[in-house]
Amino acid sequence: MVVTRGGNGCLVISGDSPKQIFPVQLLGKVDPVGAGDTFVSTLAAIVASGSNLVAAAFVANLAAAVTAQKLFQTGTASPSEILELGARGDYIYRPELADSPHSAQYKEGSELEVIEEPSAGMEIQYAIYDHDGTISTLREGWEIIMEPMMLRAILGDDFAMAESALLQRAINRVKDFIDKTTGIQTIVQMHGLVELVKEFGVVPKEKILDAKGYKHIYNVEIKALVNQRLNKLASGELQIDDFTVKGAVPFLQSMAKAGIKLFLASGTDDADVKEEAERLGYAHLFNGGIFGSVGDVSNDAKKVVLERILKEVGNACDHLVTFGDGPVEMRETVKHGGYAVGVASDEVRRFGMNFSKRKRLIRSGAKALVPDFSQRALLWKFLRLPGTIPF
Repeated sequence: MVVTRGGNGCLVISGDSPKQIFPVQLLGKVDPVGAGDTFVSTLAAIVASGSNLVAAAFVANLAAAVTAQKLFQTGTASPSEILELGARGDYIYRPELADSPHSAQYKEGSELEVIEEPSAGMEIQYAIYDHDGTISTLREGWEIIMEPMMLRAILGDDFAMAESALLQRAINRVKDFIDKTTGIQTIVQMHGLVELVKEFGVVPKEKILDAKGYKHIYNVEIKALVNQRLNKLASGELQIDDFTVKGAVPFLQSMAKAGIKLFLASGTDDADVKEEAERLGYAHLFNGGIFGSVGDVSNDAKKVVLERILKEVGNACDHLVTFGDGPVEMRETVKHGGYAVGVASDEVRRFGMNFSKRKRLIRSGAKALVPDFSQRALLWKFLRLPGTIPF
């Protein structure tokens, strides 16, 4: 039996236990007309070819996702379209658990949520860290800057006087877009903004900027915020602990001392992330390198790091752990067989759980979740990191 579940993929009951087929994340608008018919016809075709029911449901799920992206039509899915989505698509993992904090399973007496235990033979030799929200909080509040910036771009000269219905529709669209693209390169988000501006059709074509133009506007605003905070750090008004997630720097230092090769990967511009890590005093710990965005949509920093590690470890990513508060690093690590630890940080307090992040991180494949690094000894033991617990 196969049960389709709309945006949550499908469930296959065949053999001893049910198998959940996770849905594909679709960033743009969707139109479900024809998706069900596509699913059934693809399932039947694959089963008829001799494949098992789970494989057939997996392909049928992809075909339905292709159809759902075709607006205002009873869409169809060609073999090439299905293969392309299968190769580049990002999946939404465990949607029910993501929506249900009360279902979380914690290590006894801790804030460490375990979704999937590390494999018995996992021996960590490499670690990737995301920067903003995982270690640094210098850019805390970037969404508050990006959201109005995007709204002004979408509504143009009508921004101040926009009708309430149009304004609310734009706000909802922007919030959803930011939520789905958190953690990716800023330039990729700006390419998405160009499409949003075109989608709403308020701004005349000749006044629509390209992605680099919109990125420049955003960078000016976010840099002003970061520089203000760095000036307070330089003057001694605030300390490094005021701009880092609780326990993150000591945990980093311990990993470096244990001989684990550390990489820093960020969607922030390369020069900026290197400067900020230097100013916060831990750039030297990343002996594997610091990688930021180089303004090339085909050259994502986190993918670059994973490709480099894959070369170093000979495709043995079971030696890799990734820490991050965004979906990209979780998905890329899971795709390559590494262990992904989501850091669901509250960037304002710099400790404690952010349940919005928890949801995003689980949906992007996190195997375990922590709110911060305050329970460092427990996390060290859980990941079976080398040597004695250094705390």
